Amino acid sequence: MIAVDTNILVHAHRAESPWHKTADRRLAELAEGGAPWAIPWPCLHEFLAIVTHPRICSPPTPLPHALEQVACWLESPTLNVLAELAGYWEILRDTLAGSRVTGPRVHDARIAALCRQHGVRTLWSADRDFTRFAGLRVVNPLI
Repeated sequence: MIAVDTNILVHAHRAESPWHKTADRRLAELAEGGAPWAIPWPCLHEFLAIVTHPRICSPPTPLPHALEQVACWLESPTLNVLAELAGYWEILRDTLAGSRVTGPRVHDARIAALCRQHGVRTLWSADRDFTRFAGLRVVNPLI
């Protein structure tokens, strides 16, 4: 199963992104395909925070449009939204200890731990920081 990171969601949503067409097409392939795919809940939260932030996106996406975008993704019948389950703490702790990340990269460890907990082996991301996490194959679908 492939999970999708925040940056791919943002590029797919924001038409001014130089990677918009590619990200949108690749995300549509997942959403309309028959194979299961995933988005971690923290990535959806972060997507909403980024696209509606006036200092990050100019102009920011109006909140109703951003919420509509998330609702569209959630309608995909093959989408799995990844949330913490029993035993998550142990996986997060091991992920942090194994990667030795601290500070803001703890958020990335959270995504990696959610993927591990749900058996996701591939994460689509343009963020190379995810290569720090053992057992998670990082693929940039934009290149």
